[in-house]
Amino acid sequence: MVDAYLQKQYKLESSENFDEYMKELGVGLVTRKLGNTVSPVVELKKEGDEYILTSNSAFKNIVTKFTPGVEFDQETPDGRKVKSTITIEGNTLKEVQKAGDGKVTTIDRTWTDDEIKMVMNIGDITATRIYKVQQ
Repeated sequence: MVDAYLQKQYKLESSENFDEYMKELGVGLVTRKLGNTVSPVVELKKEGDEYILTSNSAFKNIVTKFTPGVEFDQETPDGRKVKSTITIEGNTLKEVQKAGDGKVTTIDRTWTDDEIKMVMNIGDITATRIYKVQQ
């Protein structure tokens, strides 16, 4: 259950194919360069039935509030407006983002005691980012 990992902070340790992923999303060169240089710190909190997923970096701080299984409006870190739904399967948050242009992105975040493995897909592009727990 993902609740076992609440209040822990995880910092980006490695990133694979992230630039290709951002390109496929239509992210501009300057934003991609920034996105590739920052190492965000991710934390999950819970208030009542609502979860709060934060990602803080020198570039941008993102706060995503969601109730599992309920669609919500979201602005992505690169400024796109999407409809998102996040569900919880064991220790994995499964996010589906639907953009106005018809593009669908999936993001799976799997928590363990020492890391979060984030696997992002759009079309036939997959990016993987690993976050390590901060002591």
